[in-house]
Amino acid sequence: MTQPSANTLRLIFWELTASCNLHCVHCRAEATPERLKEELDTGECFRFIDEVASFANPIMVLTGGEPLNRPDVFEIASRASSKGLRVAMATNGTLVDADVAVRMKRAGIIRVSISIDGARAETHDSFRGIEGSFQRALEGARHVWEAGIELQLNTTVTKHNADEVEEVFELARRVGAKALHLFMLVPVGCGASIADEQMLPAARYEKILSWLYRAGRDNPDIEVKATCAPHYYRILHARAEREGRKLSVRTNGMAAITKGCLAGNAVCFVGRTGNVQPCGYLPLVAGNIREKPFREIWETSDLFKSLREPVALKGRCGACEYAAVCMGCRARAYAETGDYLEEEPYCIYVPSEYRT
Repeated sequence: MTQPSANTLRLIFWELTASCNLHCVHCRAEATPERLKEELDTGECFRFIDEVASFANPIMVLTGGEPLNRPDVFEIASRASSKGLRVAMATNGTLVDADVAVRMKRAGIIRVSISIDGARAETHDSFRGIEGSFQRALEGARHVWEAGIELQLNTTVTKHNADEVEEVFELARRVGAKALHLFMLVPVGCGASIADEQMLPAARYEKILSWLYRAGRDNPDIEVKATCAPHYYRILHARAEREGRKLSVRTNGMAAITKGCLAGNAVCFVGRTGNVQPCGYLPLVAGNIREKPFREIWETSDLFKSLREPVALKGRCGACEYAAVCMGCRARAYAETGDYLEEEPYCIYVPSEYRT
């Protein structure tokens, strides 16, 4: 398998709505109970899908808020899959019953990710803001699995659940998940208000990411991935080299041929009102699809161009031997310093140039 060419659009995270039925303390979208009138309507969504399909073939992840709160969500998914796009959905799982799972399958959705923020109900429910959401999310996961759709669990790792990460991994295996993705908290949206209380120290992040490397190495039957923790790829490459292991798609999945932060490089985020961002956690706008063709934004935006050049990085990231496979989290750098090209603030690695 060859590595995708530079700046190939591989993944679009598409925020269909701000509406959500939960009250998560870390919510990036700062979700609301009701839909906002400014959201893209069905026709605008169809036109966006058609344009994307005219020049690219990314995975399109339908997200929110809670995407199932949009009554036309299956029409949107069907439109995208009918155009040959690979469609996934990110949901909290609490609205997924057997009928919804069947409708997902019929709409061409190939993978569903469900957020599980702890191995126990009390841990998950306290973060999600609604009692009973843990059990309902697991029931949703079961319906997805029974419908024959690939199941992925997503876990946002913070101080409140860091001690349960290994148990979450075992839970993912028990429910038949094909993948477990760990998200490291980025202080944006509601997450900014809990950052001081919940952000793990950099050294603790390093330990968890090192564990994740071992888990993926020793359990090739389940895909493990670190999201918003690009320094995982520095660990991946360094550890594999020390162990004399050659990274491959067969043993390491896409991790073998990709890199850490792909924001604006192979990935972008499209917000509910049409704003195009490098990712959902970096609140900088490259353009709006209501005002300019999406392809033009993707290919010519100065913001995206700057994110495609490792040499533009500053501080330790700019001097790092692993910059090309890591890039550091541009969203965390922006949240901490106001400069998205500054060094990753939650990485403990010291490049050789900085060593005394």
